[in-house]
Amino acid sequence: MQQLINNIKGDRSIWAIAALLAVLSFLPVYSASSNLAYTNGDGNTFGYFVKHFVHLFLGFFIIYAVHRIPYRYFRGLSNIFIYVVLLLLVITLLQGTTIGGANASRWIKVPFVGFTFQTSAFASVVLMVYVARYLSKIHSVSVSFKETILPLWLPVFCVLALILPANLSTATIIFAMVVLAAFIGGYPLRYLGIVVGGGALVLAFFVLTVMAFPDLMENRVDTWKSRVDEYLSNEDKGEAYQIEKAKIAIASGGVKGLGPGKSIQKNFLPQSSSDFIYAIIVEEYGLFGGLFLLFMYLWMLFRIVIVSQKADTVFGKLIVIGVGLPIVFQALINMAVAVGLIPVTGQTLPLISSGGTSIWMTCLSIGIVLSVSARRQDIKAQEADEGEVDNPLGILAETI
Repeated sequence: MQQLINNIKGDRSIWAIAALLAVLSFLPVYSASSNLAYTNGDGNTFGYFVKHFVHLFLGFFIIYAVHRIPYRYFRGLSNIFIYVVLLLLVITLLQGTTIGGANASRWIKVPFVGFTFQTSAFASVVLMVYVARYLSKIHSVSVSFKETILPLWLPVFCVLALILPANLSTATIIFAMVVLAAFIGGYPLRYLGIVVGGGALVLAFFVLTVMAFPDLMENRVDTWKSRVDEYLSNEDKGEAYQIEKAKIAIASGGVKGLGPGKSIQKNFLPQSSSDFIYAIIVEEYGLFGGLFLLFMYLWMLFRIVIVSQKADTVFGKLIVIGVGLPIVFQALINMAVAVGLIPVTGQTLPLISSGGTSIWMTCLSIGIVLSVSARRQDIKAQEADEGEVDNPLGILAETI
């Protein structure tokens, strides 16, 4: 065990934040899962607790394994895995999974294992690493927009096009993060304007096409439209019902909260252990609990920026921004949905919500960030060793 601890490298604060979030997630998940347990008819809430523990255990194994890999290897791996991601997204979309009559082709069943895997989450991480690789390649080179279309924007829009029909919110977040990474990477603003404008036109064309031919996407656009309409009209149905119950939970929590496990709205709020777990946390732990959770994610954002600034290469800086910022951005979106600031998106709260894919992909991203941070520590240690060799009198003086 001591040897395992000694092998842990990277930013200690990020390790601490991830561990603390994971520990704090157990009671809310255990409490909120009672709704699912009794809905499924077994009433076994402890089973959901164990399942969440297994997901987190495997997640931290992913962090440990990935952070031990020199981050420069991710450059080449992204070139390979981008094709794997495209294949997985095509297979996922062709499955034609439906929920409530709407297209929800987000999961793929893993053969011989029996669990489902959300391919869009994996695609997000791979795509951001791929974008960071290309942007670092052209960082000090003057390129035309035409030269970047095939190697950069074609894979980006192919991934987005395969995610968009079933998961608009995830596609939007990925696109925003790609644009942000391109901006930070020094990609010309006039080219970014073309990309953003082109993306908006493609989205509008897609929406109009599906509205004209609703059988193409099994009324998925109607789902998006109904979410926005219900959010604006505050009608007590569908997603508006979830928002209403979430607001009641938050209002019931007050400043101090009702206490661990004493949430009432968990019995009425759908997805209380995943999409709306923040509302349950505020209900049980009050304003202080909600603000503390917000502080943890903002602290993680601060440390991610620090790691990015201290990275030894442009690729290191961009990969940290590319895979690290979406974690915090997703958390803020989840909180904003719970308090009714934006329509329902289906985004989970990283490291807090139940769900294997969400936890594992968050841990994969954290592992990559820690790999970059670990490289910085190795360089500092190497410089210190070289300094001792170059200054033997200093070593002698310290010995005396």
